Amino acid sequence: MTSAPQILRWGHRALEVEIGVAEDGIARLTRIGRPGGTPPERRTWPPLPLVEVTAAGHGRAWSGGRLIDTSLGARLRYREHRVTGDGEWHVLTVRLHDPETGLAAEVTYRSPDGVPVLRAEVALRNDGETMLHLESVSSLVVGALADGPEAIEAADLLWAENDWVAECRWQRRPMRVTSPVLDDRVVYDNGKGEFTRTGRGVWSSCGRLPMGGLTDRGTGRTWLWQIEHNGGGWHWACGERDTLAYLALFGPNDTHHGWRHPLEPGAEFAAVPVALACGDDGGPDEAFAALTRYRRVLRRPHQDHQRLPVIFNDYMNCLMGDPTTEKLLPLIDAAADAGAEYFVIDAGWYDGENGGWWDSVGAWEPAASRFPGERGIHEVLDRIRERGMVPGLWLEPEVIGVRSPMAKSLPDEAFFRRDGVRVTETGRHHLDLRHPAARAHLDQVVDRLVGEWGVGYLKLDHNIDPGSGTSAHPGETPGAGLLGHNRAHLDWLDAILDRFPQLVVENCSSGGMRWDYALLSRLQLQSTSDQQNLQLYAPIAASAPTAVTPEQGAVWAYPLPQDSLDEVAFTMANALLGRIHLSGLLPDLRPEALALVHEAVSVYKAIRADLARAVPTWPLGLPAWDDPWLALALHTPETTYLTVWRRPGAEATTRLALPHLRGSAAHPDVLYPTASRADVAWDPDTADLTLTLPTTPSAVLLRLDSTSTNR
Repeated sequence: MTSAPQILRWGHRALEVEIGVAEDGIARLTRIGRPGGTPPERRTWPPLPLVEVTAAGHGRAWSGGRLIDTSLGARLRYREHRVTGDGEWHVLTVRLHDPETGLAAEVTYRSPDGVPVLRAEVALRNDGETMLHLESVSSLVVGALADGPEAIEAADLLWAENDWVAECRWQRRPMRVTSPVLDDRVVYDNGKGEFTRTGRGVWSSCGRLPMGGLTDRGTGRTWLWQIEHNGGGWHWACGERDTLAYLALFGPNDTHHGWRHPLEPGAEFAAVPVALACGDDGGPDEAFAALTRYRRVLRRPHQDHQRLPVIFNDYMNCLMGDPTTEKLLPLIDAAADAGAEYFVIDAGWYDGENGGWWDSVGAWEPAASRFPGERGIHEVLDRIRERGMVPGLWLEPEVIGVRSPMAKSLPDEAFFRRDGVRVTETGRHHLDLRHPAARAHLDQVVDRLVGEWGVGYLKLDHNIDPGSGTSAHPGETPGAGLLGHNRAHLDWLDAILDRFPQLVVENCSSGGMRWDYALLSRLQLQSTSDQQNLQLYAPIAASAPTAVTPEQGAVWAYPLPQDSLDEVAFTMANALLGRIHLSGLLPDLRPEALALVHEAVSVYKAIRADLARAVPTWPLGLPAWDDPWLALALHTPETTYLTVWRRPGAEATTRLALPHLRGSAAHPDVLYPTASRADVAWDPDTADLTLTLPTTPSAVLLRLDSTSTNR
């Protein structure tokens, strides 16, 4: 057993963590940053413990107008720590214990070698003799992101609003607005001077992404965090306490989600994982680059992440949930001619005879009326394969329509229930994947579609929010039931990919209502939006790499017959620095428009190997919803790809900053569209690129190679 140190230092060449252990044995996270930084003085150690745990009867108390922390987290004392390795991960495990209640905590910090990102996990065990009724468990508490009044004065908070068809809208606000200066008698030591964001319902990113950030306007030093949980039960708080900026990250808790968990003697509970990225002086872009590298290490390996195949999906601005053999066959040929490598039949393939498919889903059998003939849907699947593409299907696995035969054949216990009543939301029930009958049903469906039919791609959607969760088990709060289902859902997905390792699975939830790295550490693609307007899609596409690696971000490219050639190029450009989700009525396009589609796919195939290892930067800053000019760059050490959009209302010329290319003599090349009338000038001394696009709306993809200047 290691004796308790005063300062415990751990890390690697890109990250260093310091944990201070006071004389009373309380451990605190005192510093995270690049190696060689200045450790905080003892007097500025944050008051927050390494883990914050609250339980019924063990909460907080007030005395003389000040908060006296009597939570379980404040009682946990340092016992030992261990430094290990796990492949490319560095691992620090710190064990804490409360001698009064017997509560033990194991805090595990993990960080990939060379990447300045800390992943935190907390596991509790009740070594006492009495039940503990948990009400909240922190995943990460950091007490000193900004030290002192001047640092707080210079700090801005970052967060992202995330609404249906308006995803990934980053906001920035000074911390002094969220934690204003008060008179000398009032000190932020009670948790009230904080800015919070909270998940809700079953969607992890409904209303807001499970992410946030803090950046220094002067130095550029930036922190970014993500909560890796596939449900709406999450919460983060960033505020001021004792002139220090603190951060606390949580999964579900009692105050915000009605979550409580009885921890019996001998039982264990694990909090949801979280991650914190550090950007030294490059502003948010540097921190997002670190987070991108971390996400690539975190996720399950899959060939899709290196190949980046082009996907045609028949839904958006195309069949819109009304596929038939007659409609699909010409689309299959057109998609193959355009260079698509996967062809996905989206919603509607399973029903169409009884007044719509919304409330009849669940059996996942093809509708005979849509696929007549002796071979039914297999005629279409075979045609896809004959044209050299892999067939895919849309599923919404967690729901059963009220008119589906599965609504009667599955037991009540297989569904979300509250107060003993099966939950019904907009004509659908929600499966509880903890129940063996629910899981067996979905396993049979996937084994049939993938194992027997040869489907190689599943688009897994989720379009209802059944509220707070399920209280299916005795004494269970809905929030606890939802967390149990969320974890069973992840286990089910892991098992699918174990059985079918070549299968490509897309994560969709009304577009981008559930993009998180609990799911995206397993699944290959993320639907970014259901937005049908090509101009409104541009800020979503430009912002998507903040929330997902470029090679996982599926962006619709859906030209319409009535679109101008500039609009066709615009919608294709939306997807060229992500994953092309080609759609639209390609057979109806005029030849010159179809040529632009073919050209875009060809360009994409030429650059996609670089995209799988590139990191993002935003030369015009993080995109705002109404910005007339938008820009996204992805760069490797050798090459930078830059998409720039001009929307109505913008001046014809803009200037973009690419500081990572300062001193480079690179010549900007227009990759797409080759017929663009873009005028481009590069200044290697200032690292500014001046771009003129004479028409609007218009977009262009540029390439700059990183070659040193001789100046």
